[in-house]
Amino acid sequence: MNTTALRNRLTGCYVTIPTMFRDDDLELDLDAVRRHVRFVREGGIQTGTGVLLAGGAAGDFSTLTFEERLRVAETVVEAADGKVPVAMGAQTTSTRELIALAGAAERLGADYIQVSAPFYFNHTQEDFYEYVQAAAEAANIGIIVYNTYWTSCGLPPELVERLLAFPNFVGLKWSVPDTGRMVFEQVVSRFSSRVSIMDNQNRYVTSHILGARAIELHVCNHWPAWGVRLWKLLEERKYEEAQREMVRVALPFLMLWAEMEQYTGGDGYLDKLCMELVGLGSSRCRPPTRDVRERFREKARHMLIQCGVPGVVAPA
Repeated sequence: MNTTALRNRLTGCYVTIPTMFRDDDLELDLDAVRRHVRFVREGGIQTGTGVLLAGGAAGDFSTLTFEERLRVAETVVEAADGKVPVAMGAQTTSTRELIALAGAAERLGADYIQVSAPFYFNHTQEDFYEYVQAAAEAANIGIIVYNTYWTSCGLPPELVERLLAFPNFVGLKWSVPDTGRMVFEQVVSRFSSRVSIMDNQNRYVTSHILGARAIELHVCNHWPAWGVRLWKLLEERKYEEAQREMVRVALPFLMLWAEMEQYTGGDGYLDKLCMELVGLGSSRCRPPTRDVRERFREKARHMLIQCGVPGVVAPA
C-alpha cells in the first residue's frame, strides 16, 4: 500500500454517489447507480479532479443491509474503472462490522474506506481511537476519518495528531460546530501537509488557502462540470471568482436543503431530486426518509434554472 500515492489521489470534488432504488419495491437499482457513475465521469470527475464515495450518508447507507453495501460499492468500483478513486462508506456502530467492511472494501478494489465515530451511544475519544485502530489494522486500504461531531464524539486536534500514527490514515473529512471556527482553521493549517484535508463545511476558499486538498460537493451529482470548474478556480488561486460561484450555485442548493430538513430527515434527497430534474435516472430515498419529490419538485426546478444548470427538464 503506497500511502503517499493514496493521499495525493485524494483531491478535488468528493462526490457521494446516491444509491438508487426501484420505485415499485425499493430494491437496489444497480444499473441506475452504474449509469450515474458514468455521467459523473463524463462530466469531468476523474483522478485529480475528484473522488467517488459509495454508500455514504447521501448513499442511504443507514437503510442498506451489509450485503447491499457491498453490492453498491462493487458497482461503483466497477463503473469507475480505475479512472477515478473510490471510497466505500464504512460507518457502523460495531467494531466487528467495521473490520468486515474494511476487509470487503479491500477485496472489492476500493481505494479508501470512510470511517466516522460510532453513533447512538455517546462514545469517548478513546473509544474512537481504538475503533479507527481496528480498521487500520484490518486491511491495507486508505482510511478517511470523518468528523461527524453531530452524531457522537468530536475529533479535537490532539486526537487527529494521535491518529496520524496509523500509516493508512490518509484523509480527514473535516467540519466543526459553528462555534469552532478557530479549530477548523487550526486543524487545516496544522495537518494539511500530513493528511489530505477534505472540506465538509463549505468554506472552500479559506480551507484551500490553508492547504485543504478536496471539497465535499453535492452539486456534482447533477452538474459535475460545474464542480470541476470550481475546483480549477481554487487550484488557480482565483479565490474571488470561486467564492462568487459558491454564492451563485452552491448557496441556493444548501438553502433549499435546509428548508427540506424541516420536512424529513436523512441525506441525499435533494441530490436525487435535482438529478431527476436534469433528466437523469433517480429515485426516492428509503424510509424513514420521506419522499420529497412531489412536495419540493417545483422549488428545486426553479432553483436549478436560476443557477443556470443545463438540461433542466420542463414540467410535464
